[in-house]
Amino acid sequence: MRFQRTNRPGFLFGLIDFCTAGLFFLFYMPLSGLQDELDEILGRRTQRYWVAYLLGIPTLFIYTLVWMANIAEELKVKAIEMGLEGPHTSWWHMFGWNTFGVLFMGPAVATGRFFKTLNQIEERLNHNNTKIQET
Repeated sequence: MRFQRTNRPGFLFGLIDFCTAGLFFLFYMPLSGLQDELDEILGRRTQRYWVAYLLGIPTLFIYTLVWMANIAEELKVKAIEMGLEGPHTSWWHMFGWNTFGVLFMGPAVATGRFFKTLNQIEERLNHNNTKIQET
């Protein structure tokens, strides 16, 4: 799979998502193909964001936050396996900024690093695929 978008502006996405109470990613994840890209990178079918969002409503979005933090941790592990230099997203980075940093644009900071790590992984995978096709 060739990843088309390897320069997503994570901080901006995080800011928009925060201002729309998570509704931005409800539409962005399936329409942009992000959910499928995460499935490809992580090697498994991840729970759909809309399901995590709906389950988050009765839990004051704690479920959604933990879901996102788990995905962030899996991306960190993948980035380390691939030998990418950090800093990477992580469970604590995602959870901490979204809870303790909520008054200081923390969700945008967490989402920014999440997408920075995702962009690096996708660039490397694109580069590796190009090398394979050349041989």
